[in-house]
Amino acid sequence: MTLTHRIASDTDIPAIRALMARSIDSLQRDFLNQDQIAASRSIMGLDTQLIADQSYFVVELDGRLVGCGGWSQRSTLFGGDHSTDQRNPSLLNPARDAARVRAMFTDPDRKRMGIGRLILALSEAAARDHGFEKVELMATLAGEPLYQACGYTKIERVEVAASGDILIPLIRMRKSLIA
Repeated sequence: MTLTHRIASDTDIPAIRALMARSIDSLQRDFLNQDQIAASRSIMGLDTQLIADQSYFVVELDGRLVGCGGWSQRSTLFGGDHSTDQRNPSLLNPARDAARVRAMFTDPDRKRMGIGRLILALSEAAARDHGFEKVELMATLAGEPLYQACGYTKIERVEVAASGDILIPLIRMRKSLIA
């Protein structure tokens, strides 16, 4: 069984959204209560700007979508099309700003197969090729161990209000791309 990857296209959007829903529902269970999981959908999801920018990857196993994620040279750190509070489409300056790793999701039936590491490697290489020397991301509690294992360090822990007054814990993390 070999993982393959490619740049996502608009035709992938329904499958990406379905994968994201399964991932949020399953992989957050050990870290968030049911109300937080439901509310987290208001701050997590697909930002189709990443697909338009051709900076979003899909990972497939035997032709089936098992992971997705990407990077961005825009200011938005996290959130989907529907989470307008977090969105800022302005371009970052590679000489001073960190590129963003965005919207990483793995099929819950395929976790711990290297899918997340593959997406990170693809995203970091693309950001480096665009002149960025560092990357940042907003991690869920479920994702934090992967990011730490891949060299990301914690900048700050935050709680983001989702669906009104339900707080979702997140961790802002950074990594240098300079070897």
